[in-house]
Amino acid sequence: MSRFFHGSDSSSESSSDEEDLYGEEEKSEEESEEESSEAESEEESSSDDEGGKGTNRFLKDVSDEESSDDEEKVTVVKSAKDKRFEELEGTIRHLENAEKINDWAAVTTEFDKLNRLLPNLMRQNDGKPPKLYIQKVAELELTCNEAYEKQKVTPKKMSAINQRGLNAVRQRIRKNNKEFSKEVELYREDKDAYMEEEIVEEVVPTAKKPKKSLLLETPVDGDDEGFTMVGAGGKAMVYTPESILKHLRTIVDARGRKNTDRLEQIRVMEKLFDVSVSDYQKIRILLTLIPTRFDLTSGTGTQMVQEQWKLANGEFEKLLQILEANSDIVVTEGAEDWDDDDKLPTILTGELFKVPGSVTSFVERLDDELTRALQQIDPHTAEYPERLTDETALYTNIIRALLYIEKTKQIEKAAISQENLNRLVMRRLEHMYFKPSTVVGILEEKAWNGIPKELDSQITPRGADAETTTIVRTLCTYLFENAEGIIRARAMLCQVYFLALHEKYYEARDMMLMSHLQETITNFDVNTQILFNRTLVQVGLCAFRADLVYEAQNSLQEICGSNRQKELLAQGLQIQRYSQISPEQERLERQRQLPFHMHINLELLECVYLTCSMLLEIPLLAQIGSSPDIKKRVISKTYRRLLEYHERQIFTGPPENTRDHVMQASKALAAGEWKKCTEFITSIKIWELMTQATEIKTMLSQQIQEEGLRTYLFTYAPFYDTLAIDKLAAMFELSERKVNAVISKMISHEELAAALDQVNSAIIFRKGVELSRLQSLALTLSDKASGLIESNEKTLETRTQGMANAFERTGGQRGGRGGQRGGRGRGGGRGGNQGDRPRGQQFTGGALAIRA
Repeated sequence: MSRFFHGSDSSSESSSDEEDLYGEEEKSEEESEEESSEAESEEESSSDDEGGKGTNRFLKDVSDEESSDDEEKVTVVKSAKDKRFEELEGTIRHLENAEKINDWAAVTTEFDKLNRLLPNLMRQNDGKPPKLYIQKVAELELTCNEAYEKQKVTPKKMSAINQRGLNAVRQRIRKNNKEFSKEVELYREDKDAYMEEEIVEEVVPTAKKPKKSLLLETPVDGDDEGFTMVGAGGKAMVYTPESILKHLRTIVDARGRKNTDRLEQIRVMEKLFDVSVSDYQKIRILLTLIPTRFDLTSGTGTQMVQEQWKLANGEFEKLLQILEANSDIVVTEGAEDWDDDDKLPTILTGELFKVPGSVTSFVERLDDELTRALQQIDPHTAEYPERLTDETALYTNIIRALLYIEKTKQIEKAAISQENLNRLVMRRLEHMYFKPSTVVGILEEKAWNGIPKELDSQITPRGADAETTTIVRTLCTYLFENAEGIIRARAMLCQVYFLALHEKYYEARDMMLMSHLQETITNFDVNTQILFNRTLVQVGLCAFRADLVYEAQNSLQEICGSNRQKELLAQGLQIQRYSQISPEQERLERQRQLPFHMHINLELLECVYLTCSMLLEIPLLAQIGSSPDIKKRVISKTYRRLLEYHERQIFTGPPENTRDHVMQASKALAAGEWKKCTEFITSIKIWELMTQATEIKTMLSQQIQEEGLRTYLFTYAPFYDTLAIDKLAAMFELSERKVNAVISKMISHEELAAALDQVNSAIIFRKGVELSRLQSLALTLSDKASGLIESNEKTLETRTQGMANAFERTGGQRGGRGGQRGGRGRGGGRGGNQGDRPRGQQFTGGALAIRA
């Protein structure tokens, strides 16, 4: 009975257990309570046996005991500092016991526990390790060495677990004591004096805290230096200037692991940057913080958030400011990392200290992330131009990084600095080559205004000629001299594109021909091939604006004749009906797409190509129709196919789009209605997108008049003996001088069998001899035989992939279309206005099929 009622005291024991759970009572207090409860229970049981009325008396005593406990019970609260030291002493005690029995597996466990307690003890001890810890690790090292030597000299049978534990402890203690070498040496010099220096602080009792959550198991000391942050599990996170390198080491080690909270790491590094005191600490933090922001973008299908991109760009600007202000520290690739996280390196004035990192990689990643973001945004919304404004800040940092790499190259004189310099110059050039000179001038002005005046560049000095064309030429020339491979080829293409954009066709054409890139472009990567196609198209548009119809059609033929303009120019995906493209290839294609502000207008491109094809094909069709013995040639298969489709239509309504306008204009030009053709062509609204729309329309009107005259002569020459020049001039509203020039060119190229009577100002036509049936059959057989030879050569080219050799073998037949048009065919076949050029001078390029 007494035991049953005495069990009611278990409530007090359970309550004491709960108080232990919240860290408010000590084990010593529990032991004293248990002893007193046992003594009281013994007295009660003895009195029960003697008195006979034990139950009532026992109940009375229990109530008295409870009341007395409530009155006399005193709670002793210890600080977290004392608790940690007590835990340290307990761990050392267990460690010593394991040493006595040679249980090295237990020693390993206790040593690891001891090191886990060390960071909290060092934080509350002003960053210094406790003397008790130094004493123990110094003695443990000696004990390990003695046990190892003893095992080596007199080998005994030691279990495999103990042997592994001894080896593990010996390696760890040796590495551990290197970090505290100074304290261990001081302890071994004079053990008593070292231990007497320990200052025992008076424990100040703290008020009892309410029990709220189990997460606050570890109290947080608010009196430490710096600031306090509670992390997962309620552990106090205190950041001081001395602990910055250790925190950075922890973050770097956790990079790339699963379930890593990168936002938490970013917040930690922001706090570390606030408490940093030296430039070295700030540089190390920024070199870790910026890549961590990039890591927030997981995978290739997502883009970086604008807020995080701006923060990363701002932090990169801070990094450049610190590096510009402190010339003794240089961030460079290949430098050795500082391994000692407990102390800062000594940086002497005048001596160069290298920190591992890459400024160039940060610039390229910022540029790539901005491009990826612009790819994902709808260009027809207000978000796109707003996001595009970030390019100014990025361009400023590109120039600023370029200035820093120039400075670093002067100091180091290393090849890797030259490579980084070339990459930065190329990035700067890629932001300029596709923009008009006015826009580039504004961008350059804003960028230099955001850079301190004491900074200047040797490549493009601040006070030099600020003309845009001069800057682009200077950057390209620098890359021609110092770069190789892809960078050099891309620089060449960028300069050609820029020259063509600014109406310098002959310079762009000559530079393109001298580079021979059309022969070696297949050896470059896909992005460079895309740039080559863009440059080819821009050169064709420049030739069209310069009133060079044949050169424009020749340059645009490979791109526009393939019906894959979007893919070849990286301006979209043109899904084919029976295409078998894998998801991986489609993903790569989408990654290569250019932002909208870099696009070339595809509708304008198609309009220019079809118009040029019309001006060349319609006179050729008229010539073939009037002279059946002439070999049939095709300049543009795409245009011929569209024209045949349009002619097969029974009813044709008014034109609705660009293609309809060109087709109806072609039909009117073939019928001799040049005015109607001019109206159709000039009414196309896409011409307004060109800077010189009025001049373009005037040029097209003149071209249509001349080609209309040529078409009329080809069509009706068999029906005339003589024809007055003044009538032709009045019919096509041309001057007699212009009519004489066109007819003379046709006669000289043997396109027209006639003679020019300058006295009477008339044309005298010559009637050809009618061919016999045998001659016609012989010519037909000859044409079929030449066609068979050409098809065999194409098959050989496909098998051997020898495009260049095939072009050399075929000679004038396939030597750049100019040879076809320049040849002297039977019956006065037209050679074109470029027929007298020597081979190799025509601008011939090719679009390349983009392979994933």
